[in-house]
Amino acid sequence: MNRVLASARLHAMNPLLTVGIPWGVVSLSFVINLAVWSLTDAGTQPGGGITGGVASLYITVLVVFIQSVTQVMPFAMGMSLSRRTFYLGTALAALVAALVYGVAVALLVAIEDATGGWGIRLNFWAPGQMDVDNVALQVLVSGAPMLAAAFLGVAIGVVMKRWGQYGIWGLVIGAMVVFGGLAVLVSWRGWWGDVGTWLVDQSTLTLAVAIPVALAAVAAALSFAGLRRVVP
Repeated sequence: MNRVLASARLHAMNPLLTVGIPWGVVSLSFVINLAVWSLTDAGTQPGGGITGGVASLYITVLVVFIQSVTQVMPFAMGMSLSRRTFYLGTALAALVAALVYGVAVALLVAIEDATGGWGIRLNFWAPGQMDVDNVALQVLVSGAPMLAAAFLGVAIGVVMKRWGQYGIWGLVIGAMVVFGGLAVLVSWRGWWGDVGTWLVDQSTLTLAVAIPVALAAVAAALSFAGLRRVVP
């Protein structure tokens, strides 16, 4: 257990990168959105208007966890940590990050709601259905997608580390084939209305918690299987 904790602490060796960059990026996005909402009539739209700027936080964390495999793992194995120990430490770091970020975003959502969207009806930290009334539930709604982003980052990092550029391009092309094929199928069958109806009918817990957690579990299992054959 001590070695797993040591592995998890490796991800905090450079807080400027692992914490500073994600919050720096999302803060810049927040400032830009504040300026746009202040200078335009975006806040007069139904619901105050929707911005996806907070997605920059999740995307940046995904990139951080890609780097956790490509850069931190060789150092960890150089310290005689096994692949299994490194993975467990990384998974622990992902869980802690999801919880901490979930709490932080929930607090920002509470401030945002209390100030009427920062006085300009800006729904930044929890756009649309992501904004729930219960603080504890808000932690889950904001934290579960972060968990999915972290484990997706680990999985992509494993692909990059094991198969290099060919693996990444294969992943990109595979994703294009799968999602492009689904788009063609749905368009051919005329199912877009049904898809939209299904999404609208789902609860916030399903869309923001259950699906991300399931995605995180799949990514975690695949990344663990792939990590066993990764060469540092």
